[in-house]
Amino acid sequence: MMKRQRRGSQLPQVNLVPMMDVLMTVLTFFIIISMTLTGQQVMNVNPPSASEGITEGTSDVDPFIVGLNPQNQILVENQPIRNSQLVEQVQAYLSANPEGVVLVKADRELVYEDVAELLETLRDIGAIAFPSPLSSRICATAVEE
Repeated sequence: MMKRQRRGSQLPQVNLVPMMDVLMTVLTFFIIISMTLTGQQVMNVNPPSASEGITEGTSDVDPFIVGLNPQNQILVENQPIRNSQLVEQVQAYLSANPEGVVLVKADRELVYEDVAELLETLRDIGAIAFPSPLSSRICATAVEE
């Protein structure tokens, strides 16, 4: 007798094309979503250009350098001073040098609020001229010491 083949004994075949279509659609969706989310994080940020900054040699007057160390001490000429002394020295410098620049050097490890407090003090003294960033007489930078 002839052997009969059973239809149930064949392995079912999986059609991979529709599954690949679904995977490609999901992958495309996540790529588009991730691109739009990262674009929103940097939206409305206007970074300064090099032509707007103060370059060395633009002023004949040496800048007045104010430092802020990791212990949150205000330093002038590498000596710790109090806020009242800072006010007196900056006012004297700016009265002697109306076009002078106050340079703030803050340690990278400082909390932003500490640097902002020093900048507010300098603003109250008159070392920062608002609203134009080009007319500002202060330059802030972070340094590692």
